[in-house]
Amino acid sequence: MRPTGRAAVLVGAAVPVALLVAVLFPDAWPFGLAFLAGGLVSIGLDALLSLPPRALTVTWKLPPVLYIGSSDPVTVRLTAGRGGRAVPVELALDADRRLAPPPRVRAMVAPGGSSEIAIALAPRRRGMAEVEKLWLRWQGPMGLVWRHSEYMIETDIAVLPNVRAVRAAAIRFFARDAPTGQKAQNQLGDGSEFDAMRDYVPGLDRRSVDWKHSARHRKLVCKEFKAERNHNIVLAFDTGHLMSEPLDGVTRLDRAINASLLLAYASLREGDRVGLFGFDAQVRLYAEPAAGLQNFARIQHAAAELEYRPEETNYTLGLTHLSARLKRRSLVVLMTDFIDTVTAEMMVENLARLTQRHVVMFVSFVDPALPLMTDAVPASVDVMARATVAGDFVRERAVVMQRLTRLGVHCLDVRHEAVNTEMISRYLMITRRELI
Repeated sequence: MRPTGRAAVLVGAAVPVALLVAVLFPDAWPFGLAFLAGGLVSIGLDALLSLPPRALTVTWKLPPVLYIGSSDPVTVRLTAGRGGRAVPVELALDADRRLAPPPRVRAMVAPGGSSEIAIALAPRRRGMAEVEKLWLRWQGPMGLVWRHSEYMIETDIAVLPNVRAVRAAAIRFFARDAPTGQKAQNQLGDGSEFDAMRDYVPGLDRRSVDWKHSARHRKLVCKEFKAERNHNIVLAFDTGHLMSEPLDGVTRLDRAINASLLLAYASLREGDRVGLFGFDAQVRLYAEPAAGLQNFARIQHAAAELEYRPEETNYTLGLTHLSARLKRRSLVVLMTDFIDTVTAEMMVENLARLTQRHVVMFVSFVDPALPLMTDAVPASVDVMARATVAGDFVRERAVVMQRLTRLGVHCLDVRHEAVNTEMISRYLMITRRELI
C-alpha cells in the first residue's frame, strides 16, 4: 500500500496552509494543524474503505507455446467478493527479455462478479521464455492510496519458429481459388519428366507427337511432360552476429526461419527433398535432405535448435563444408546479411565456387531504416551525415548484388513483408526452367 499522487498533493498543500495560519493567526494554529491531520485521516480512511487483497481471487492461463512474429494472450480472471463497489484494477506482467514488455491493462471488477482480461505476450527471440510475476493494483474510493498484490507465476514457455504463419500462408498458396501467382501449378507441358498421353489438338507443339503410339491408335497422340521433382533443396542459415540484429522487433534469423519454413512446406508438397544447414564461425547444424510432408516436423524442430551467436560468420568454412556434404546438384537457399563490400568479399568468393556445382538463391533483408535516412529532409548536419552514410551502404549493397548476379546467383534483397512471396516465386521459376 502506498499513497497516490493525489494524496501527495493533499498533504503537500496542507503543510504550507498550516504554517501560514500559524504565522498570520498565531491563536488559530490548531485549525491549521487540524487541516493537516484531516488530510492524513482521509488517507487512512481511504485505505480502510479500499478493496482488500483477500477479497480478490486471481487465476490465470498461459499459452503452451509462443511463435516468433505473432502474439498470444495470457488470460487472467479476477473475481471479487460480494459487497462494496466496482473497482478498476490495473494488471502488469514481469517477463524476461525474450519477450517484449507486456502492456499494462485495466479491468473493472464488480462486487460478486468476475472479469476476464487478456495480456498479449509477443516473443522477440526463440528459446525458453519465463513469465515471472503478475502485479495488480487499484485505488481506494477517494483515490488517495494504491493497494498492491503480486502473484508468483514462474512458468517457462517455449518460443518456436512461426509455424502458424506457415500454415496460413500455405492455405492461401495451395487454395484452388487463390489469386494468380500465389497457387501451386502442375507445370504440364514444361520439363522433361513424362506425365501422360493425350490426343493431339491444333495448337500443340508438333514435336510432342508420339508417332509410334499414333500409328498404333490410328490417330495423332502427344506426350505430355511436367517439371521434374525430387530435387535437393538445402536451406542454409547464417547464425552469426549480423543475423541477431532486430528487424521491426524480430531478429533477422527468426525472419529467415519463418520464411524458409514456408518454402520448405511448398517444396515438400511439390515432391522435393529439403534439408537444413546452419553455420557461423563453426558448422552448427546439418540435416540431410529428405522428402515427404511428414519431414516438415523434423525441419521445424531442427530450425528451432539454431541459436543466436555473437561470432563473425566464416563463409569459407561453412560453404566449403556444405559443398562437401552435397553429393548431387542442389538448390542452396542462403539466408544471410552483410554490411559493405569489404565484409562481403569472402562471401562472394565462396559463393562463386558453390555456383559451379549448385544453384544458389541468396536472400537478405532490406533494412527499412536506410530509406528513411537517405530520404530524410536535410534539416541539420547530423541528418545530412546519417543520409550520406546510409547512401553509401545502399550503393555498396547494390554493388555486391550485381557481382552475385553476374556469377549466376539468384539474388533477393527484399523487405521482410514480401520475402515469402518472392522466395516461392523464385523457387517455382528455378524448378520450372529445370535449372537444378
